[in-house]
Amino acid sequence: MRVGIGYDAHRLVAGRALILGGVEIPWEKGLLGHSDADVLVHAVCDALLGAAGLGDIGSHFPDSDERYRGIRSVRLLEQVASMVRGHGFRVENVDVTVVAQKPRLAPYVPQMKRCLSRALGVDEMRVNIKATTTEGLGFEGREEGMSAQAVACIAPADQP
Repeated sequence: MRVGIGYDAHRLVAGRALILGGVEIPWEKGLLGHSDADVLVHAVCDALLGAAGLGDIGSHFPDSDERYRGIRSVRLLEQVASMVRGHGFRVENVDVTVVAQKPRLAPYVPQMKRCLSRALGVDEMRVNIKATTTEGLGFEGREEGMSAQAVACIAPADQP
């Protein structure tokens, strides 16, 4: 078994869609970034890449590359899952926490889990998503941005 951790944070701005876990969430602000800025998916990508010893999301999908401008981060996650499999591993599970003061994310968690499990090619029971606030503390609490932390476990594909 191998374990990786991931972290991502993006600024909130008006005029952008809020995409988390591959799901568009109705809200007045969205996350700013080169891609759709999905902090949840970016953290999962980094956790998987870390577990497989394959660097980080920025080394594979740099924001200087126009091919990734506006790309749905779930597409990047599909590519990361393929890389992990290509290196002889399978995804055992991922666990992610999104930190955001607003909006309330719990109603969207089941849809996010479905989206991530499809992208990873695993059963939904292998994907766990949590959301929390900071009780008004820090950049998340001031609604300046959102962050996400993820842990991923992978195992050699040839072992039961």
